[in-house]
Amino acid sequence: MSDIKKISSEIAQKNPYWEYKCDKFLLSSGAVKDYYYGETTGNVIIIPILDDSRLVLVRQYRYLDEKNSVEFPGGGIQAGESPAEAAARELLEESGYKTDNLIKVGSFEPCVGLLKDQSHIFIANELTEVQPPQSDEMENTEVILRRVDEFENMIKQGEIWNGQVLAAWAIARDLLLKNE
Repeated sequence: MSDIKKISSEIAQKNPYWEYKCDKFLLSSGAVKDYYYGETTGNVIIIPILDDSRLVLVRQYRYLDEKNSVEFPGGGIQAGESPAEAAARELLEESGYKTDNLIKVGSFEPCVGLLKDQSHIFIANELTEVQPPQSDEMENTEVILRRVDEFENMIKQGEIWNGQVLAAWAIARDLLLKNE
């Protein structure tokens, strides 16, 4: 389908969370071009639902946006960790809840063209609260519980603006509402 051939890939910058890369590629015309992008090991988004059908959300500060964001618990997949293991870890860290019932409902690429990163979406139910959230100083996480209608109203009012949260909800919504 494509006459583009990768010639090389170089890491321009690296930190514990992602790599910034520069690929050189060859076009069918013979021209050699550069393509810059970020790459991660992926991330997880968990949609936790209590027995009374309320959603477990987290409010945390987002540095680049300079404001708080209401989100589902989630975060990066660490080296050697499966998406399900990352989902269980992130759920516990960010919300203080634990489950043995994680259901993967989909995945998506959150930022095609800029970032090579896959978001894995899980639904978590049969939750047990076991500890306070373990947020770092930069996130300052607060757990909030909302009914589905309240959550959807927050979306309509612009209170929930994180694209990954909106995409995860779009993928999982019908399945969640069918099971209510």
